[in-house]
Amino acid sequence: MDAVNKLRSALNAALRGKPDVVERVIAALLARGHILLEDKPGLGKTTLAKALASAVGGAFARVQCTPDLLPGDITGFSVFNQKSREFDFQPGPVFADVLLADEINRTTPRTQSALLEAMAERQVTVDNTRHVLSPTFFVLATQNPIEHHGTYPLPEAQLDRFAMKLGIGYPPREHERAMLAAAAGKLDGAESASAVLAPGELVELQTRVAGVAVGAAVQGYLLDLAQATRTHPKVPLGLSPRGVLIWQRVAQAWAFLRGRAFVTPDDVRDVAGPVLGVRMGDDAEGVVAELIGGVAVPVYAG
Repeated sequence: MDAVNKLRSALNAALRGKPDVVERVIAALLARGHILLEDKPGLGKTTLAKALASAVGGAFARVQCTPDLLPGDITGFSVFNQKSREFDFQPGPVFADVLLADEINRTTPRTQSALLEAMAERQVTVDNTRHVLSPTFFVLATQNPIEHHGTYPLPEAQLDRFAMKLGIGYPPREHERAMLAAAAGKLDGAESASAVLAPGELVELQTRVAGVAVGAAVQGYLLDLAQATRTHPKVPLGLSPRGVLIWQRVAQAWAFLRGRAFVTPDDVRDVAGPVLGVRMGDDAEGVVAELIGGVAVPVYAG
């Protein structure tokens, strides 16, 4: 767990006063999921993404989503080479390890969908040629919950590719004061975090998370909760099988971060809010509380 503690320290140093957010981001990363951050501008979303890329020793890329953004601006495109008389592929920003898709709901559905294959399959297909992405490819997409003019709400198919929806919120006063003190006399962008994970260490952690045991009783609990979403009157579209798989992977990561080799019902409940929140619509918090309260918890958790 030394590597995980180093990762925690690096991200907490970058995003001050938000250890709960950092913990959930790490859980999504170890579960090989992606995150949708819905919050106001200026709260540290870009800082968090850059710090994460630096900490895992990966490449960072940012896409500022606008209505005129094209799918090729994300995936890449082919350019004719006059010397070789062949087309050369120019990789897009998805070929980074950590991709920040800023204000994803400001670009068109056609361009939003360009991320679908990349997020689900970790590959893109351009001109009928398959290009494999980084095995640790991680998307952190943002959207502003206040300004909706000129936006394109993400369809359910796109939302289902995310493991969690998170908000950062304003930092506590003492942490904001420390941020001011640390920034005094420094130029913006003059300092960057260093890698805390060795090459291949993130893949090793993700493999260990995938091996965390999920007993039949806990899997039954997950299925009961999923079925409850499909019959709940306030849920327009119940949890998909892919959503259940993502929920299990995030629960495995949460158990791993707690130092256990098996998942308990508490792990399932602890991550229910952010996992279901990206799929349940506007009243997600209330619906999740009703679902958790209405489904019996299994006695055996092993």
